[in-house]
Amino acid sequence: MSVAAGAFLIFAASQVGTPGPANMALMATGARFGFKAALPFVVGVALGKQLIIWPIGFGLMEVIATVPWLFTALKYISAAYIIWLAWKVANLRLNTEQTTSKAPGFAAGLIVHPLNPKAWAMIVGGFTAFVEPGTPTLYATAVIAACLLACQIVLHPIWTFAGHKIAQTVAGTRVETYLMWTLAALTVASVLFVLFA
Repeated sequence: MSVAAGAFLIFAASQVGTPGPANMALMATGARFGFKAALPFVVGVALGKQLIIWPIGFGLMEVIATVPWLFTALKYISAAYIIWLAWKVANLRLNTEQTTSKAPGFAAGLIVHPLNPKAWAMIVGGFTAFVEPGTPTLYATAVIAACLLACQIVLHPIWTFAGHKIAQTVAGTRVETYLMWTLAALTVASVLFVLFA
């Protein structure tokens, strides 16, 4: 009765570090508002995943098993929201100058993962593939939560900083449009992969 924490940490790092809706939002926020201004959003995104880890660990999957259509509906509603965000990213133009609009804050970051189908799939996969049957719920959930938070603390700021640096390089050039459409396409691709894989 245990959690394969080492193996899960590798899995979590591969999932948290690859392109997806959250990382695209972090990159776009860093690009648009700068690294420092985006930090409250980064913290919100990292902690927002905890809002789904703990309910899943403590039995949300059992509820979903009894009402499967609810999970399907939530999955497609979340996917539609992420695709809408991708459209906004595609049409976003970078600005390395001072902007009059404010960067999204902590509260905006909190809702990113609860509406992210990739996050749901990653967490459910963590519980089903890396937790042995009979492992105490609190222990299993705490290990999954700690591993994911550790990966996010390291990798989410990197995505945000990358966006900031990319903006300094391509803002106002012809490459900017292609970059934003590529980021949007990667976001949509990651959502479609989760929906149909």
